[in-house]
Amino acid sequence: METSLSVIATIMVGVLIWWPLQNLVLAVFAWRSPQRPRSVRRTPDPVPFWIVIPALNEERVIANTVRNALATGTRYTPVRVVVVDDASDDATPRILAGIRDPRLHVLRRELPMARQGKGEGLNTAYRYILEIARREGTIEQTIVGIVDGDGRCSEGMLDEIAELMAEKSVGAVQCRVRIHNRHKTLALLQDLEFGAIADSAQSLRDLVGSVGLGGNGQFTRLSVLARFHPGPWSACLVEDLELGLRLHLDGIRVRYTKSAWVTQQGLTDVKRLLRQRTRWAQGNLQCFRHLRRLTTSRFVSGVGLADFLIYLLSPWLTVPMSLLLVGLVAASAVALATGSTLGGLVATVDTLPTSAAMLVGLAMLPSLLWGLVYWIRLRDENIFRCLFAGLLYPGFLALGIIATWRALFRLLSGRNGWAKTERLAEDGQAAPPIPMPSMPMPLPVPVRAPAPRPATPPATLDPSVTQPIPTGVLAAAEPTRPVPHPLAEAEPTQRLERV
Repeated sequence: METSLSVIATIMVGVLIWWPLQNLVLAVFAWRSPQRPRSVRRTPDPVPFWIVIPALNEERVIANTVRNALATGTRYTPVRVVVVDDASDDATPRILAGIRDPRLHVLRRELPMARQGKGEGLNTAYRYILEIARREGTIEQTIVGIVDGDGRCSEGMLDEIAELMAEKSVGAVQCRVRIHNRHKTLALLQDLEFGAIADSAQSLRDLVGSVGLGGNGQFTRLSVLARFHPGPWSACLVEDLELGLRLHLDGIRVRYTKSAWVTQQGLTDVKRLLRQRTRWAQGNLQCFRHLRRLTTSRFVSGVGLADFLIYLLSPWLTVPMSLLLVGLVAASAVALATGSTLGGLVATVDTLPTSAAMLVGLAMLPSLLWGLVYWIRLRDENIFRCLFAGLLYPGFLALGIIATWRALFRLLSGRNGWAKTERLAEDGQAAPPIPMPSMPMPLPVPVRAPAPRPATPPATLDPSVTQPIPTGVLAAAEPTRPVPHPLAEAEPTQRLERV
């Protein structure tokens, strides 16, 4: 009996020490790793970019996101933007119709085919881009980026991506992610998580070859995506992470850059944050099915495999680890009330306060250290807010434990529905929806095309068409021409397709 209790006690101590030790090592790496601004070397030939923006009821943010994406292009990195409107029933279609830029392409998905998950929307955009690139002969040169409906790209992002992609072995690049409404405490904690902790983990993975792809700020060669035709993205709830795993399994190198970033909204409501993290946790549980292939893959190094094992197994271990932690707290309470050590499982009554203080210190020290790293590395928040975020971070992690429990129950009950994250108004406050008419929402109205030009007559779209048109037919009507930047001439139109 005493031996069994000793084994349990040892496991509990190991569980409690693992998280602080892992985070201390990661924080020291982040602290000491150099952060030099990258000197971008221009590629000799322009690199064509497409930025895909999946949109479902994004009326609060879509206009600024599209304009920001269009502004990222340069003469060396000409950009076109595809917005996949996944049957939005708010003002999103009208807002998009009001953006007059020939580089903007809007794909309207209709029910019942729409709203089948983010992956299906991205696959629609991929096939559309592939058809255009095939006629232009630019499949090998084209790079496809994903920016969420609330995303904002940093200046010079595409130049940074083009330089990394100049190395032929690199098939994808993940950018750093930041939170742009971090004046709210909950959003500040998310910025600490993305801007410091995840950034450090990704930087270390960049060294060992296990970089993960995120849903915002991922860029992949079109030729690489074509290897997984017709659908590079799956129905997994974390289709971005799974795509990254599939790239690694196929021997495709994935890089990470902190010199280019995309910002997004942080959730300021605990209920919505918990729903988001539940979806992420369930998606991570789904990715467990790739574990066997990773362990036998000749493209995955030993250190990289260890990293994959940690973040694929961690969601499954969270439940028993949390049970052990609750058990330890309960045992300590019993020992304090009865004066018993439960066969050596917990400390004596005299030493229990000291032991509890040591455990709290082990939990808080990494968080405070992350607060310092956050302040030193980024320098866009004052030190007191950074330390405050560090103090609150263990509680923020507790939400992740609750989300993992919910995700496990959803997975076991066969509930795999896709819950979209609700956006905030640009000032960070939740805004009421734009009033809509009582009649059904009309389909987007295409902007009138300009007069035909002799050399490359633009395609027109008949507004009277009411039936969905196959993507391949629509793509065939797209003129094949270079995309100038800045625009040599104004074209008061946009491409609008219904798929």
